[in-house]
Order: sequence, then structure tokens, then C-alpha cells
Amino acid sequence: MPLVIRMARAGTKKRPFYHIVVADSRSPRDGRFIERLGFFNPLLPKEKTERLTWDIEKAKVWISKGAQPSDRVMRFLDAAGVMKRTVRNNPEKAVPRKERKAAAEAAKAAEAAAPKAAPKAAPVATPAT
Repeated sequence: MPLVIRMARAGTKKRPFYHIVVADSRSPRDGRFIERLGFFNPLLPKEKTERLTWDIEKAKVWISKGAQPSDRVMRFLDAAGVMKRTVRNNPEKAVPRKERKAAAEAAKAAEAAAPKAAPKAAPVATPAT
């Protein structure tokens, strides 16, 4: 049973509120969970301590049992100093889509224009009978 520490959405429309839960990875996002670790309110300012309230010790116990944190929960653990989040880099994200598309088409055209040099096959000699 692969476990994951993730957020389950609660709250009303356009007023998100998330519970941090330990759940089976196959269960739905807002469905069945094993244990609730805390909650996260993204509508509060970042300076408020009530924005994120959760039991880090319980999270450590679940991680030691093999639970994998989601990306957002990994950010919370990194901020708390529990785990180190790997640095992600997407250099294409900064390039506008039109430029990426033009560069891809130019590369495709250059590939099509370049003649493919096929190795010449040597004539095969068959033994005379």
C-alpha cells in the first residue's frame, strides 16, 4: 500500500482550505485518508502563523514508515527544516511559447533539409556452384 502525504481540498467555491492528510495513493484527492496531520489556509497572508498548522512529528513518523510527500508538502517540510527539496529547473519556461515553437520548426526544417548519408552497401559475392 503506497502511502502519500498530500493535501485534500475543503472549503467552498473560490475559498480554498486544505487538510494535510496521509492517504493511500490510489484513493481520491478528497476521499478516504488514514490520518489528518493538519491544515493549510492559502487565503491568509504568509506572515500569519495560522496559515499552516500541522504536526511535524507525526509527518516524520509517517515518512519513516515510507510515506512520500507531495510537492507542496515537500515545500512545507523544507521550510520546517525536516527534508531537503530538490531544486527544479525548467529553462524553457522563461522562453515565450511562440519562440519555442519557431525554434522547434526551424530545427525540424534543418533536419529535413540535411541529406541523410546512407552507407553504400558493398556488392555481395555469391559462391558459384
